[in-house]
Amino acid sequence: MNFSKDIQEFINANLKADLHSLLLKKLPFPEVSMQEIVQQIKGKNVAEKKFPLLLRDGILFPPNLNLEQTSSETTAKYKAELVSGKSFLDLTCGFGIDAFFLSENSENATLVEQNSELLNLVEHNWNILNRKAVFINQNLEDFLKENSSKFDFIFLDPARRDAHKNKVFLLEDLSPDLLEIQDKLLEISDTILIKLSPLIDISYLISVLKNIAEIHIVAVKNEVKEILVLINSKQQTEKIKIKCTNLETSEPDFEFYFCENNPVPEYSEPLEFLYIPNNPVLKSGAFNLVSERFHLKKLHPNTHFYTSEHRIQDFPGRILNVKKTEAKEIGKGEKYNIISKNYPLKPEEIRKKYHLKDGGEKYLIFTASIKGKVILKGS
Repeated sequence: MNFSKDIQEFINANLKADLHSLLLKKLPFPEVSMQEIVQQIKGKNVAEKKFPLLLRDGILFPPNLNLEQTSSETTAKYKAELVSGKSFLDLTCGFGIDAFFLSENSENATLVEQNSELLNLVEHNWNILNRKAVFINQNLEDFLKENSSKFDFIFLDPARRDAHKNKVFLLEDLSPDLLEIQDKLLEISDTILIKLSPLIDISYLISVLKNIAEIHIVAVKNEVKEILVLINSKQQTEKIKIKCTNLETSEPDFEFYFCENNPVPEYSEPLEFLYIPNNPVLKSGAFNLVSERFHLKKLHPNTHFYTSEHRIQDFPGRILNVKKTEAKEIGKGEKYNIISKNYPLKPEEIRKKYHLKDGGEKYLIFTASIKGKVILKGS
């Protein structure tokens, strides 16, 4: 599917149009349908935020589901920092954003995708982007049975929905079944990078996958987007590195080894500074290690807030200057960002109860210390 210059101009002129109204209009181009035009408008709007490298004339976009499942340019670039080599194999090409950036670190890219329409779209776009690859329209399992080549690194992003479109999380329920093919993957490459759901359990991964060298918990602006597992066939030690990174922020990475001891923290009532770990760190489960690494005291075993008298630097999360307050001191109609952790009420319930407005630069923190409920004002 190629669009003429007139059609491309029509698409660009209607990027902010109401798409429902647009679908009811008669299209001046008999060679394409309005549904196809709307699909491209949606794609360009997604690309503006998610993968701006595709904002050029001639690029074609797939249906919404493929766009939703595609990595952002930000996370794709992060993956490209983890692996390199002369030959690269992507077993689950999809819309090819991850493959595009991973291929920058290799001389020869091979992309496998069972959806022929999607693969044709990727090949068309890569021609426009002047990027070469071998495009193979085949089922992944069949490709692995027939393949005799070796690759410097492999990437795969298993489908995380079953035949009924329900989300699945266990590795054996994914498509492909990673537990079934991991030995075959290790036969054809020493390095394998796997993208998984942000909801998957880290301990579970370590218990079922072989030769894990690193696990990366990747967030963008504090929303955990994906778990990356880096497998190396030469990995013989149990020292698996866990790296928590929060992209598009100034927060530092937090790294540790899974085998590190989980120390017993000291507890304290809130002191002058309150520390709230970012979501990648919270996902890692290294709650007590955070306390030891940064010499902080914890408020409560189940709260995962930390405190200190003096401000520390390079903390992977938010730091607030706080002081205790009472419920009666909260003025009606005041504007606060509300945080509730280990507290009976949710932020929206607190906002309603105390007649508060949302936003501004001040914080109200409702939480618990080892002595009981605590309300803090922060900035």
